[in-house]
Parts: sequence; structure tokens; C-alpha cells
Amino acid sequence: MTLGTMLTAGAADPVPYRVDLDSTGDDDMDAALRATSELLSLRGGAPVSPFGLIARARGEVERLKTVVESYGYYQSAVTINIEGMGLSSPGLAESLAALPEGQEARVAVSFTLGPLYHLRKVTIDGTIPESAAGSFKLQSGAPAVAADVLAAGARLLTTLQDQGYAFAKVDPPAAQEDQTLPVLDVTFHVDPGARVNIGEIRLVGLKRVHEKLVRHRLTLRSGQRYNPAAIEAARRDLLTLGPFAAISVELGTAADAGGVPVTFVLRERARHAVTVNTAYSTDLGGSGGITWTDRNVFGNAEQLKIAASIINLGGSSTTGIGYDTSAKFTVPDFGHRDQSLQVSVGAIKQSLLAYDQKAITTGVTLNRKLSSVWSASAGVATSNEQIIQEGVNYNYTLLMLPLGVNYDSTNLASPLDDPTHGMRDSLSVTPTLAIGHPNATFIISQVKLAAYFDLHELGLAAPGRSVLAGRVLAGQASGAGEFSLPPDQRFYGGGSGTVRGFRYQGVGPQFCVKNYVHVPGQPCPVDGNPIGGTAIVAGSLEWRQRFLQNFGAAVFVDAGQVSASLKPLPSDFRVGVGAGIRYYTPIGPIRFDVAIPTARKTGRYYTPTDPKTGAALPTQREPSDDAFEIYIGLGQAF
Repeated sequence: MTLGTMLTAGAADPVPYRVDLDSTGDDDMDAALRATSELLSLRGGAPVSPFGLIARARGEVERLKTVVESYGYYQSAVTINIEGMGLSSPGLAESLAALPEGQEARVAVSFTLGPLYHLRKVTIDGTIPESAAGSFKLQSGAPAVAADVLAAGARLLTTLQDQGYAFAKVDPPAAQEDQTLPVLDVTFHVDPGARVNIGEIRLVGLKRVHEKLVRHRLTLRSGQRYNPAAIEAARRDLLTLGPFAAISVELGTAADAGGVPVTFVLRERARHAVTVNTAYSTDLGGSGGITWTDRNVFGNAEQLKIAASIINLGGSSTTGIGYDTSAKFTVPDFGHRDQSLQVSVGAIKQSLLAYDQKAITTGVTLNRKLSSVWSASAGVATSNEQIIQEGVNYNYTLLMLPLGVNYDSTNLASPLDDPTHGMRDSLSVTPTLAIGHPNATFIISQVKLAAYFDLHELGLAAPGRSVLAGRVLAGQASGAGEFSLPPDQRFYGGGSGTVRGFRYQGVGPQFCVKNYVHVPGQPCPVDGNPIGGTAIVAGSLEWRQRFLQNFGAAVFVDAGQVSASLKPLPSDFRVGVGAGIRYYTPIGPIRFDVAIPTARKTGRYYTPTDPKTGAALPTQREPSDDAFEIYIGLGQAF
């Protein structure tokens, strides 16, 4: 075997390597170079032979030089050495083949920037309206950064189209370099064309959905000034109707007698859908259910949704298995655009430490979208229910007038999507007449505030990767005392909706143990069953961090109290802390949280008495807080 054959055979073996990129002194340029480098991106997933590594490095020189030039350094140079040798050095391949097995080859990339080029002359070849000239924003003397030059042309084109010049053309800029000075002369050829209107609007792809509904809903009208933003807004608005899976827009290549023809190509979703849901927490146990949806009942985007779930499968706050069923029929654009009517009926059975409940509910709600972020609702609801609390049977008929205002600036299509910015706020006021024993008239008011802040705004993370989320909840029942309120209308704290780390409804006052002789000046021992209250105050702070492609983590602190007053008392506040992991899916993050109370009540010992003789019975202990709680579900906690 010859020496050349031996080197060639050895050179076929993959060579591990590491890459050291010198800094250019510009953080943005350094980030762009790293993102462009194939030496870096292919290092782990595409092993190469010595000859392959040399070829990869040679291709890298021009690739990185293009990035450096795009930042205005047109006399720059990129130098790559491997094991201290230039890429054209004789014997480089043999040196790489001779490296000990497992030793990484050292690839060093350095840059010579040269002078920073500036723009000397910036010329627009063509006539543009004065109203669009201000968007150009490219001045003589500015650094000749390619991205800035191209962005100026893109801004001008967008502005012309927004002002009705549908067929405007802004050609790629032509640059001329001065041979003696580091300057460039840049020329843009611009042809704005004629200013036009929206012409005929065509709808393609409709099957079951009635065309009359779509045209009534459409915010775009023939004869209005051509505007791409208005066309896109109309497309997005049609998607919110519900029966469409996708909507695309096709524009005519030339104006007709009325203007630019616009064609909406609509693809309807499958009419029926079945979804399965499941959740688990240590306090409420497991739950699972199925939902059947008809997205277009009569052809006008009416929606019928029927859901049934089994709930309270185990859990520290439950005493038996229950169910939750409902049917909801929604009519969009009822009487007014962006106004929907929902009719609902439901049945629920739940067995909790606080109470056992069976109820049949009905409701009619009118929802009105007031703007892109504001909405309001008003309705009528009833509930016929049987409740057992502490052995006492209550039968109620509730007549309610729920009123609400909502604010949502998160720009998300679904409440299960992961919010990274904006706010979700709501105010609800529900006057209620409770007919039962005792009768009561009261008003329940609640304020919920949730805010989301992307740490990218502070330059601390990539967009959407690190988010600080906070929420505040306050509620009060006015017009009735704690025990004159039906048990299910009282406020309770604890659980994923208020204070994690405590079992569901476990924060707040609890019933005294029966058959206990009260000792003056001493609090009575409690049996662990929640009473509920007429007021609640709670808050949460959570840091959410994404990593890799689909994973994330969160740490959080929750605090709150339930009482007869909205005035917070620090001594009554319960605080829970915890952490969790997230797996992000197309329909929202799957959440797994573990939380613990910061001050766990372990329960006092007490001596009950015999109700007949008054004799002391064996010593017992109050129920204790759980050591921890686990929550598994779809979507963030708030």
C-alpha cells in the first residue's frame, strides 16, 4: 500500500472540530455571522472528512464576506485557518488526518473590516407623490448598510401601495462604488403607476356557508381606495367567523373599469369536530371529557357545542365523582355586526369538601365586540340547584343578570394560546335573586387583571422566550352576609385559579368541629370543610422561560385570602410557591406544575365531647394543609 493511498484512506474518517469566530466589535454583525456560518451550524450534525472540512471552510469565506459587506465594509477580508494553517497550505489534509482520534481540529475565523462605506448620493429615478416621499428615510452620509438601503425601498413601496398605487414598482437599488473613496452612490428606479380603487370582489370556494353572510361580514367594499392593509384586515376578520380553515387573497394583475379585482379564496373547515380533554390536580383529582361541535349548523356560521365531562376522580378536596355537561348554541352577527347571541343549558354534579351540589343551569348572553381589544356582554341566567353543606340541605332557584366588560390586547386567537405581551382584564357584575332558604338578593362583583411582559423589550432575551406574567383578582358579594349567600355563590381560594400550593377551596374560613365545647378566648378547632366568604383578594407572579423547540419552564408565587372584607390582612394571607414545566403544542402549552405552601398549617390537637353526655372523647387533630399540590392541564394557569 502506498503512502498516498494511506493518507486518502485516513482522510475519509470524520474529523471533529471546534470553531473560534473573532468578534468584529459589532454585536449585531457578530450575531449575523454566527447565524450564517455553516461551519457552526453543521458542526454537530454533519461530520466531514479532512478534505470535506477544508472544502466547507473555503465555502465559508465568501459566505461570511457577504455578511460583512452587508454592514458597509466593502474592502473587508475573511481569513480562516485550520490548525494554524491557511486553507491553501500544502499538507493541511495530511495534518488533519494525522490528528489523534477524538482530538478536535481548531478552526479560527478572523476579520479585517477595512473602512466603513457611507452613502454619497441617494437618487430616486422617477416621480413619486410628495405624500410618500417621507417614508423613504435614506439620507446621504448614512452608513452604506445593505439592510437599511433595502428597507428604504421596501418602505417606499409599502407606502405607495397603502396610498392606492396598487401596481407601483420600486426596483432593487443600483449601487456604484467610488474607486478612490469609501463611498457609494445609490439609485432607486421607481414607477408608482396609477392610483386605483378596489374593483370587483369575488368569493371562491364557498360550499355550505352562505355567500350573503360573507358579503355582509366583509369589511372591504368595491369603490374604496386600494389598500393592502384593509384587504388583509378583511381577510383576518372573515377568519374569526369560525367555519373557515384558511382564506387567501388573489389580486388582479391589472385594473378593470372599477379598479383592482380582489378574489377571496375560502376553504371551509370540516363541519363537525370531536375533541377530548383531560386534566389532573392533586386537589380536584382527574377529569376527562369529550366535546362535539357543529361549526356551521344552518349555513350562517351558527355553532352548536355539546360537552360532557367526568370530574372529581379522586382528589384531596373532593368526596365523590361528579359530572359537568353543557350545550351551547351561538349565532354570530346577531342583529349587529360583531355581536353574537349564545343560548346555553347545562347540568353539573360535584361533591366537594365545601359542599355537594346538583344544578341545572340555563343562560342567554349577548356578546358585543366594541373594538379590537374591548368587548362587552349582558345576559340572563338561571340555576336550579340542590346543595348540601355540613349536613344541611339547601334548595335554591337563582335568577341572575350577568354583565361584563373585557379587555384583551394579547392578539391571540384562542385563550389556550401562550400570551407573551399585552393584558387580559375583565370586570363582571352579577345582580342575583336567590329564592330558597333563606331568600337573598345580592350583587357579585369581580375584577380580574392579567399582564404579560416580554423580557425581549429590555434586550434580555429573544422575542417570546422569556415572559414575566402577573395577575390580580378581587371580588365581593354585596347585599348578603356570609351564610345568607348560597354556598356556591361564595368566594373560595386555593387551587390553580387562585393560590397554587393549597387545595381547591382550601384558603379561607372553615367550619368549627361539631360537639366541641368552646373555650373562651380560644379559637374553635376546624373540621377542614371550607365555609367560603363574601370577598376575595389574590395575586400571582410567574416567570415563564422557553428553551429548545417545544419545551419551557416556569417559577411562580401566588398569594391570597378569602374573608368578609376586601381589606387585606397580612396575617390571613396564604402564600404558595412552585415551579413547573411546559410542552408547547399547536393548540397551547401542556402544563405540569408543583406548588407548596410557604406556611403549612399542620392542625392542632383537640378533645371533642359526647353530644349526649358531654363526656370527653379521644383526642383528635385538625386536618392539615397538603404538603404539595400538582396541576396538569392544557394552557397556562392564566
